[in-house]
Amino acid sequence: MVESNNELQVGNIVTGTVVKIEEKQVFVDIGQKQEGIIPISELSNLHVENPKDVVEDGQQLELMVKKIEDENVILSKRMVDAEKAWEDLQQKLENGEKFDTQVKEVVKGGLVVDVGLRGFIPASLVETYYVDDFSDYINKTLTVKVVDLDREQNRVILSHRAVVEEEQEKKKKELLQSLEVGQVVDGTVQRITDFGAFVDIGGVDGLVHISELSHTHVDKVSDVLEEGQEIKVEILSVDEENERISLSYKNTLPGPWEGIEERIKPGDVVEGTVKRIVDFGAFVEIEEGVEGLLHISQIANRHIKTPDEVLDIDQKIKAKVLSVSEKDERIALSMKQLEQEKEKEELKAYELPKESTGFSISDIVGEELSKLKE
Repeated sequence: MVESNNELQVGNIVTGTVVKIEEKQVFVDIGQKQEGIIPISELSNLHVENPKDVVEDGQQLELMVKKIEDENVILSKRMVDAEKAWEDLQQKLENGEKFDTQVKEVVKGGLVVDVGLRGFIPASLVETYYVDDFSDYINKTLTVKVVDLDREQNRVILSHRAVVEEEQEKKKKELLQSLEVGQVVDGTVQRITDFGAFVDIGGVDGLVHISELSHTHVDKVSDVLEEGQEIKVEILSVDEENERISLSYKNTLPGPWEGIEERIKPGDVVEGTVKRIVDFGAFVEIEEGVEGLLHISQIANRHIKTPDEVLDIDQKIKAKVLSVSEKDERIALSMKQLEQEKEKEELKAYELPKESTGFSISDIVGEELSKLKE
């Protein structure tokens, strides 16, 4: 292609200045006696309704001589733009380069953009999620990457989704590197399964296992959490290589023992359920997640060899609190003291005045006890 101001040939590249814009064509001064003509169809690789949307008076353009008819020189801006665009897009594809482009049309199956050529973004490559209506994308600027070029087929396929996924992956790696065990972060419950819940903590999902949902037993994850719920979680472990994060929800919640010394005090009488029986006593649940120890020596106001002589699993009992320790998570209980106190009250109810008999039941009991000791 040889440029000549005097003897123009088809294929020449010339520089021209826009001197007149009509409805279907543009006149350009190319230094010849006759002005060159750019038909509206040769202004762009995209559909053009109005030439003024593409060029303006006085603008300098690089153009290709498409044909010469009599004294009329027919020029093409589209062909020059296309040649440059193919070279530029090929380089961008090879380098994996990201660049911005504007959406010009919404068509069946995706979006049409102007990249010097007619570029196409298939619906599946627009976002990482499903988009039902693309009407809001008209004139929107998207950052894209070239994923397929075929000059023979005049095919230019672009992807915005690839850019988004690349950014998400970068953000995920940065987040994984920044997380520390014991750190408490904000999260959103994304998905609930039988074994736990997946929580988004800022671009990466971590798993809260069902055992880390509550300080007490959980039968169903949905009894504690729901999808979309915003929660705080503690980082238990981070596996950067496999991109796995273990989280705990229960560690961010008040434990059942927290503030126990304010709620339960020595001397209080509490009700509970026998949960476990061991050789040295029984463990009694007096609040959800809080068990007190009923030592074998405190079960009855008599000697017993084993706790199960008196107690059964799931039995409801009342006991007196002997001591409480939030720090050690321990509560000592006694049924024996309640029994002794009850016996004393019963003795008082049946005791005759000492003045009328010269002695009291307490005196008799005391005397008999003295004899037993001897």
